[in-house]
Amino acid sequence: MTNQKPKLSADEWDELNFPRPDVQEFDRVVERAISRRGFLGGVLAFGSGAAVMGTGLLKGSTAMAQQASRFAFEQIAIATDSTVHVPAGYNWKIMASWGDALFSDAPAFDPATGIPAAGSDRVFGENTDGMELFNIGGKEVLAVNSEYTNNEINLGTPDVEDAVATSAEDVTRLQNFQGVTVMEIAEGADGWAIVKDSPFNRRITNNTPITADGPAAGHDLLKTEADPTGMAILGTLNNCGSGRTPWGTYLTCEENFNGYFGATAEATFDDAVAAGYKRYGVSTKVDPGNYNYHGFDARFDVTKNPNEPHRHGYIVEINPADATSTPVKHTALGRFKHENAACVVAPSGQIVVYMGDDERGEFMYKWVSRDIYVPGGDTSTLLVEGQLFAATFKDDQTGAWVALTPEATGMSAAEIAIFTRTAASKVGATTMDRPEWVAVNPVSPEAYCCLTNNARRGAMKDDGTPQTNAGGEVLALNAPNPRATNEYGQIVRWRPEGGNHVSAAFTWDLYVMAGNPAVHKDGPYAGTANINAGNLFNSPDGMMIDSTGIIWIQTDGDDSNEGEFAGMGNNQMLAGDSVSGEIRRFLTGPIGSEVTGLTWSSDKRTMFVGIQHPGAGFPAADGLPRSSIVAVKRDDAAMIG
Repeated sequence: MTNQKPKLSADEWDELNFPRPDVQEFDRVVERAISRRGFLGGVLAFGSGAAVMGTGLLKGSTAMAQQASRFAFEQIAIATDSTVHVPAGYNWKIMASWGDALFSDAPAFDPATGIPAAGSDRVFGENTDGMELFNIGGKEVLAVNSEYTNNEINLGTPDVEDAVATSAEDVTRLQNFQGVTVMEIAEGADGWAIVKDSPFNRRITNNTPITADGPAAGHDLLKTEADPTGMAILGTLNNCGSGRTPWGTYLTCEENFNGYFGATAEATFDDAVAAGYKRYGVSTKVDPGNYNYHGFDARFDVTKNPNEPHRHGYIVEINPADATSTPVKHTALGRFKHENAACVVAPSGQIVVYMGDDERGEFMYKWVSRDIYVPGGDTSTLLVEGQLFAATFKDDQTGAWVALTPEATGMSAAEIAIFTRTAASKVGATTMDRPEWVAVNPVSPEAYCCLTNNARRGAMKDDGTPQTNAGGEVLALNAPNPRATNEYGQIVRWRPEGGNHVSAAFTWDLYVMAGNPAVHKDGPYAGTANINAGNLFNSPDGMMIDSTGIIWIQTDGDDSNEGEFAGMGNNQMLAGDSVSGEIRRFLTGPIGSEVTGLTWSSDKRTMFVGIQHPGAGFPAADGLPRSSIVAVKRDDAAMIG
């Protein structure tokens, strides 16, 4: 059995349904990239990273070599096998895998066929992604996203590519395996495990009742025949990254929601709806798509329910302490392909939430609450009343957050909330190379965003015109995204003016540009000075910063270990020093997997790491591959973050 990740990635699916050819003028693109070497060196020499990055892409750093490392481990080598590896002095063990029971009445996992439809909402979900741990009354409660399903496995067709649902029962199974799992966990003699039948345990699926607040709640574009109020939404879709609020709730982020919808007949749509479909990649083709939900569940058929896609693509707040509570979609935080939500309390007490829109050429966003956070006080307005901004980056290493207001965009507040990408385009936000996880440093006023990759950057269409994003903006090289046909990715860092995350102004640099100096001896594709033969990686995706300021970088890239990616091995998790810029490989995942999602036990002695869509052989050689959460500890039981 091969890697069970769906044949088409989200980007590939968008390309198929909304093609923008990638015919490139290689000589011109490469010449332009190389001509920027001197400029790039200046960009990278900034702030605390200046000593590390030097004055050019390829120059080594004596500062890095002279500074004592803050890492409590020796770097591990790449891996190409079907298991997890951690450094000497550390150990790992599976804590939970897809299909593990949350309740005593849950069906048992069958290594050959998985979980049946009946009871499929009583088990730990599939394809774990973002997660957060909450200590509630002395109990450890973990909230975990399940991003999507491996249809070939779940539908009993492991040898069929692009398997889709062929019955209502199939749809139910797929819908139940996705969403969010909230579960109590505890450490015993055999390690960490799920506490079955805990009152905290619950599943939030594609069909769970959810409400909405903010400017789009109750708007006509959110109303359907089944819900004329526009407030009674069913389900949360494609839950990718996560976040946590200072008041102890979980934020789950809806990413590639567009792929769940389709058409059963040819139809025409209102101009605004049709434009929104194009901007967000909602297909109106009469075909099964990725899931074929629309073939058996009319809610996902845009010919019958054209407003249903407008009800998804938001950040959803969940109270892990109350299994009876209704999740809330916060429309004020915008609708786009949310990767995660990084919350921070500003010096003023206002809540700031940083967010990325994970698509090639899309934007970075920031929310600033109107009211202040008071521990133990009313928090009901903090993600409802405030201002949403989009980021602009300048070549002089400065930038600004531009407010998405009706005056600036010519759109109503509800339209901004529903068609946020359009609003950001109107104010000239900077196109980015797939903004994924954002992380805020708890020990320094700075934040980081993983820009995973963008093969369209600087590329040309068949007609000789430049590639654009779905909004028509040219994907030209720009300062934070300086490489054409970028397959390696980079991490951008910014510092708000005055150390205050509420500030509209910021300065920025590139913390790292991934690359391969073994393949590219010179030029921008070799990477920055903190990339070397020992720590090669591509496509930074997940990211968390621990209480000491160490940046944990997780990858979701090409694990072929060949060509441009030779020497990179399987996807991995690395540790980066926010001060020195040093980066070391800490963990490698099994072949075929993405390493994604990270949190810690309350005592910081266990690190929980997600392993998504592993290939055959994980966790057992004789059964279906299962996404899992592994618990990583130090052998001496010391703190690990």
